Amino acid sequence: MSSLTSSAPKLKRDETASLLIRLRRLTRSYAFRIIAQGLITIWAVTTFTFFLIRLMPGNPVDTYIDALMQQRNLTLEEAQRAAAGIFEFDPDEPLVQQYVNFLSKLVRLDLGKSITKGGTPVLDIILRYLPWTLFCVGVALIISFALGVLIGLAMGYWRGGLLDNVMTGFASIISGIPDYILALLILIIFGVQLQWFRVGEVRGGVDPTIEVGFTLEYIGSVLRYAFLPVLIYVLASIGTWILAMKSSTISTLGEDYITVAQARGLSERRVLTSYVGRNAMLPLVTRLAISVGFVVSGSVIIEEMFQYPGLGRNLFVAIAQRDYTTMQGMFLVITSAVVFANILADLALGWLDPRVRLDKKVD
Repeated sequence: MSSLTSSAPKLKRDETASLLIRLRRLTRSYAFRIIAQGLITIWAVTTFTFFLIRLMPGNPVDTYIDALMQQRNLTLEEAQRAAAGIFEFDPDEPLVQQYVNFLSKLVRLDLGKSITKGGTPVLDIILRYLPWTLFCVGVALIISFALGVLIGLAMGYWRGGLLDNVMTGFASIISGIPDYILALLILIIFGVQLQWFRVGEVRGGVDPTIEVGFTLEYIGSVLRYAFLPVLIYVLASIGTWILAMKSSTISTLGEDYITVAQARGLSERRVLTSYVGRNAMLPLVTRLAISVGFVVSGSVIIEEMFQYPGLGRNLFVAIAQRDYTTMQGMFLVITSAVVFANILADLALGWLDPRVRLDKKVD
């Protein structure tokens, strides 16, 4: 009995030591460090954004009350009553207390209520307009990546040819032009000068006269209004993918296994697709994962130019109207998307290349 009693504390100490060892291994692991760094980054950016927005000149409450008085012809008292309940913070309250209240709500996924949209929850606004941006920018990213990889692969494999010379110049020029400049050129040249389309008819997300539903008419309208923004996103990004894939292909062609594959008498198509293309595309996969994070933010200028109902345009409106809660909610979503995309890219790179994990091993 005494031996059993004396062995109990030792068993507990062994279990505690084993648990501590497992926790230590977890905290020293590559995945844990990457995720922890990402979460710290989100917190830091969110905190910086919170204080930056509130240090901007002006008072959003007074701005909103003045807007109510002008738009609805209300008296000061009526406008103040209408604004009651929408503002979940007092701008005159100390910033530290506002920050504590913000974090306590954020833990419950409460992003607050919009100041300029009649108290609509910010999360509802994000969920309503985010699919438009994901569709438009996501489709453009897939198209530009696929075309860029194919064209860059052909340019690198048959470098020095006509395709290489023409597309290298095109990609170098197009990648240096901002997307809003491309949008202006397309609108002015093809819309105003050549009159291939009416500028006023391509603004928006869908024809308002068409009933919302999963019908060919509604889907066709969505695609028609998204065509120009998608085209601009593709043109603005395809040059970068082309040049990156060409460089990666040229680097891959110098590897020994390519020489061995050619010496074995494999067909040119087999060497191009199975050996060169697959290996040259690996560095671009990481860049693609990072680019996915920026899909959420879309393009503020492009969406505003085309009045496209995405997250970017609503962010522009929130900034212009000093909508504190909407701004910080959208910035949080955008930051989180970019950070988590980087985390996935780092984890994928560590899985594909174990040397990355070894290089970042903690001593």
